[in-house]
Amino acid sequence: MMEYKFTNSEEILRLCKKHNLPISEVAKRFEAERAHKSIASVRNQMKKVRDAMYDAVRKGVKTEEKSKMGMVGGDAKKIYAALKNVKNMMGNKVTLRAMAYATAVGEQNACMNRIVAFPTAGGAGVVPGVLFSASESFKAGKRKLLRGMFCASTIGLIIAENATLSAAKGGCQAEVGAAAGMAAAGLTEMRGGTPEQCFHAAAIALKSYIGLACDPLGGLVEVPCIKRNAIGCMNAIGASDMVMAGVKSFIPLDEVIEAMRDAAELMSPKLRETALGGLAMTKTGIMIKKKLGLKIK
Repeated sequence: MMEYKFTNSEEILRLCKKHNLPISEVAKRFEAERAHKSIASVRNQMKKVRDAMYDAVRKGVKTEEKSKMGMVGGDAKKIYAALKNVKNMMGNKVTLRAMAYATAVGEQNACMNRIVAFPTAGGAGVVPGVLFSASESFKAGKRKLLRGMFCASTIGLIIAENATLSAAKGGCQAEVGAAAGMAAAGLTEMRGGTPEQCFHAAAIALKSYIGLACDPLGGLVEVPCIKRNAIGCMNAIGASDMVMAGVKSFIPLDEVIEAMRDAAELMSPKLRETALGGLAMTKTGIMIKKKLGLKIK
């Protein structure tokens, strides 16, 4: 029998209290038990994930490479360059870096380069955007970064177990929304937040995306996906700030995830990654469909 098994946030909280551990440590022990590996091995595997994420970020903020359809490419470099004139921006270095890094990951994906689908390709920019940017501002940033990634992974796991991480099944709430919740929780643990605060942050972030359509132009993970990832970083950072200021989510995370699942079941198939509704059927969206030789329905 697994000592650290969990299926929802309530069960994780019980484990955190029983063993006096943060969410990240429960996550490591759960994975070690599940995969029959040592905790050191689990940590090393996450380091490989971290390094692959960083490689995509590093390349993405330097390049102007365009995707095959030419819809995206080079925006990460523009946002990153704005760090030199941060006094002219309304955000700060953490938020600008986060948006640049998230955009970089999305553009690398659109250009068929390597990324980490964390939790999915469509939502892959938010977690590295938020956590990598934040880690650059913290002392012992690398160690805290891994804690944030493990904490974030638990949010993704319970969303997958109790709802979905698939935009084809649940719309963009299941990808960028889930990623924002993951990043908010991970950032909150990195900042010294309690397990309860991490879950409040995840709930606040995810609530903002309930019912969000997945309506990519031409069915490609480019527009509006990449910019949604950048804005998702702001959502996650804001949710963490609210919680660290003492704000709580009125609705518990497990109930928010249930609401997300219910919204997915009510959502029209035209708004679930099919490119048959929403932005995909705007004048610009139809133009892209024609260029791709897709049927206009």
